[in-house]
Amino acid sequence: MIPFNKPHLTGKETHYIYDAVNSGKISGNGKYTKLCQRLLKEKYDFGKCLLTTSCTDALEMAAILIDIKEGDEVIVPSYTFVSTANAFVLRGAKIVFADSRNDHPGIDEHSIESLITSKTKAIVPVHYAGVACNMDKIMQIAQKHDLFVVEDAAQGIDSYYINNHGKKQALGSIGHLATFSFHETKNVISGEGGMLVINDSQFEKRAEIIWEKGTNRSAFFRNEVDKYQWVDIGSSFLPSEIIAAFLYAQVENITNIQQKRKSIWERYYNQLIDWAAQNNVGLPHVPSYATNNAHMFYMVCKDSSQRDKIINHLSKNNILAVFHYLSLYKSPFYELDYSGGRLKESDRFTETLVRLPLYYDLTDDELTKIIYTIISTPF
Repeated sequence: MIPFNKPHLTGKETHYIYDAVNSGKISGNGKYTKLCQRLLKEKYDFGKCLLTTSCTDALEMAAILIDIKEGDEVIVPSYTFVSTANAFVLRGAKIVFADSRNDHPGIDEHSIESLITSKTKAIVPVHYAGVACNMDKIMQIAQKHDLFVVEDAAQGIDSYYINNHGKKQALGSIGHLATFSFHETKNVISGEGGMLVINDSQFEKRAEIIWEKGTNRSAFFRNEVDKYQWVDIGSSFLPSEIIAAFLYAQVENITNIQQKRKSIWERYYNQLIDWAAQNNVGLPHVPSYATNNAHMFYMVCKDSSQRDKIINHLSKNNILAVFHYLSLYKSPFYELDYSGGRLKESDRFTETLVRLPLYYDLTDDELTKIIYTIISTPF
């Protein structure tokens, strides 16, 4: 079976883990946490970086930082993972779901302003497949209505937005806050893991306190206070040094990882483009203002029947392909609270999108087999 995903090891993970264990400190915020945070901040021009145990935790920290309260409204795309919405629901927010674009599963930026009310507190754009949302437009809307922007860049590491002035900005460096995932399905991994990026300096001090269970422990260890104590709400959001050590081996090798993933993505695209056009299948669209980090390769079928035939044909040939998100506005948890209209593009991607295997260790022969099997699917 060719799996959908296979975690890649650079070769240094166990060496760094051994070093962390041998140092005598494996709880969080040690040597490897600091190395990861510094490398990522400098490479991508991020604000303050804090590693977390997951992107979910980073989103929950963001919800606390922007002071989400009961009755606040947060605009979130319907076509996303549940954590994007759940982090704000946990603080009492009402989720206002936005539709996707018709050419890409990301949020329809032109629909956002019509969803804003006097209760709106934040916009949470999701950079689906590592492809940027139109951040100039989103930030202009946010500034006009005095809203926070939390970038959900779970899939967006090493991808960029090209702004109206032609400048490349790393995803996660634009909004007031941003979140990343290092789950084993992502480009660089730590099994489970994530990161909060704080680009608005007003949140830096409090973020560190929330990260450290509501205490000023980090300031204490920097000798900035004479004792640490409970000063705010918070939780245990920081990962262990073992997780950070594993991650450091990955981010240290990100250029090589990205080159390989992009070569796989480009081969999929180039060898499927003619077949896709003949069978009314859409391939990934990357707008002119975005770059492609090869997080995933997906196809958008003409209907659910065509998608099922492709997935089943691949499965019969020992290849695992999967569909992706289900529209959150129709979810069993939230559908009774949803008061908007049908989000047709979110539903279309729910019913027709299929993701193909894409991971560093995918061989040329395996890639050839996947492409040939797709092209030979009987319709």
